[in-house]
Amino acid sequence: MLEAAVELTAESPGADISLRAVCDRVGVRMPTLYHYFGNKEGLLDAVAEHGFGLYLAAKANRESSGDPIQDLRDGWDAHVAFGLANPGLYTLMYGQVRPGDSRPATSRPTQMLRALTGVAAEQGRLAVSADQAAAHILATNVGVTLRQILLAAPDPDLTAAAREAVIAGITGVGHSEPSKRSALFAALDYAVARPDLLGEPETALLASWLRRLAATSG
Repeated sequence: MLEAAVELTAESPGADISLRAVCDRVGVRMPTLYHYFGNKEGLLDAVAEHGFGLYLAAKANRESSGDPIQDLRDGWDAHVAFGLANPGLYTLMYGQVRPGDSRPATSRPTQMLRALTGVAAEQGRLAVSADQAAAHILATNVGVTLRQILLAAPDPDLTAAAREAVIAGITGVGHSEPSKRSALFAALDYAVARPDLLGEPETALLASWLRRLAATSG
């Protein structure tokens, strides 16, 4: 039944799922569905949790770049890509929210994001708190993804522009009058995003030096 609901969601993104259609697809009666899921909300919750499971599995398979800011960029792009590839699931996951929703499935991606912003904060890379950085990223990332799903058209320029605006906002890098520290981190971001320019060992050494310099700069 869950598989059938997921299939129907994928076939008609954003459309209301018919419980009768779910039952007909697997050849069961309505009482059977109610027995396992309680009601329609329970079924939709299960579908959304399935979506979060797929999303988290994809994130877990990605290797870290070794730099939290670059990982935030990569995570942003992966988030948008997942939404565009799975519009039906994504709209259930992020487009239909309930005030105070505390389901574990909805909190795990946020916890992973908060862990990354925590590392960035520990390195002195953020101009805001780790919690605020995570909130900025998630809110904007979801909005950008939902807009592209609504328009049924990928917009890579919007994705990149919004991503870089948020990164600049949470790091302070990219403002008109950057501090010495933000300038050093701008160089670090550039190098880590292009490891082939210097080579991976050299990039890692440069990153270590830049972080040490930034720690003594204002």
